[in-house]
Amino acid sequence: MALTLQQVRDNCAQARARMAQARDEHWAFGAFNLDDQATLKAVALAAQNMNAPVLVEVSQGEVDDMGLANVRDLVDNVKREYGIEMYVNLDHSPSVEAAKKGIDAGFEFIHIDVSQANHDASDEEIIAATREVVAYAKFTGALVESEPHYFGGSSNLHTETIDYEEIQKTFSTPEGARAFVEATAIDTFAAAVGNLHGKYPVPKKLDLELLQRLRDAIPCGISLHGGSGTPGHYFESAVKIGVTKVNINSDMRVVYRQTLEKTLADNPAEYSVAKLLNKYVVPAVQAVVEEKLATFNSAGKAV
Repeated sequence: MALTLQQVRDNCAQARARMAQARDEHWAFGAFNLDDQATLKAVALAAQNMNAPVLVEVSQGEVDDMGLANVRDLVDNVKREYGIEMYVNLDHSPSVEAAKKGIDAGFEFIHIDVSQANHDASDEEIIAATREVVAYAKFTGALVESEPHYFGGSSNLHTETIDYEEIQKTFSTPEGARAFVEATAIDTFAAAVGNLHGKYPVPKKLDLELLQRLRDAIPCGISLHGGSGTPGHYFESAVKIGVTKVNINSDMRVVYRQTLEKTLADNPAEYSVAKLLNKYVVPAVQAVVEEKLATFNSAGKAV
């Protein structure tokens, strides 16, 4: 059942208040990518078990596969069924038009990222697109997130090591972050401090000193994309500094696939894959989500 405009605005107002509360109380929302209904169930069960508020998010590929309205309805149904606090984020929306569709669909969080579709987008193009989405989002009150440049990696299992000398070239700077926030009036700044999309053979390392300087430089919220493969102590420190949103995808996908492959091999006579997903894959992904929620200090914080 579709939400009314007032319900959407109420949800967005609550999301905005809760993000401010998270910053004040030093915890962060986990933002978990939604690949299918099994993943959604795993996140919902983890949120229920941990009594934690969560975000589920879809990027353009998942939007193309599932549809914005279907995602909104699935989440609302799960919220009612499990009695949990859950919001929806449109992740790495590649265009202003796509971001506006997410706002129209009633998503509480919108990440506009034109550099994802065009790595060579100019500063002026990125700022103009972000400003347009910020203005449009005022209709519902949705929170808008963005960054001033392309963020590397991909949500997959990588075999190459991390070239920190290369990715340091795209680290956020306090001065650049401040200028971008002032130019766009975004609600959340996607920081680059060693986080990187995907899961790699070696653990990621976050520059917490730089993260603190970013926190001191900008008034809005801060998110960390590419959280998979990051030792938990970095997140524990990041939420103390003031990060309020951490994106997790690859850690879930790797466990999902590995568990499913083993389950299919162990059950060659079972052709109800949905049954196997519920029995084996959902609990495995749920365990990943619960481990992340614990490091985000969000357990027990749901309303």
